[in-house]
Amino acid sequence: MKKRDKIIYWIATVWLSLGLVSTAIIQIFGIKTEGAGGVQNVDHLGYPDYILPLLGIWKILAVVALLSPKRPLLKEWAYAGIFFTVTGALYSHIVVGDSFGLIAPALLYLVLIAVSWYFRPSEKKFLYNH
Repeated sequence: MKKRDKIIYWIATVWLSLGLVSTAIIQIFGIKTEGAGGVQNVDHLGYPDYILPLLGIWKILAVVALLSPKRPLLKEWAYAGIFFTVTGALYSHIVVGDSFGLIAPALLYLVLIAVSWYFRPSEKKFLYNH
């Protein structure tokens, strides 16, 4: 793996992880904020507040999986889970007619997920044999 690719991977993965942890804390503790993943945002989208702690715990588990050494299958599941969560949020924002400013965090997450996944080192890739 080229040094450039490794740097890109770590920048995207750390930035993604920091974003996930920050929103997870907001969700687990039900902090009232207008930012991405906050109680007011989830209410605005029409989802019940009780979903927040579950989403927060899932995000923390995903970060643990992404940052842990080895465990490539677990990492693939984490990437998939984050992708499904983020695309669900993106779709919800579009359906309710939100502005680009409210949609942008989900788009940023998608870019970070894609870059982190694409540039992950070979030892972090799940390769299965038929």
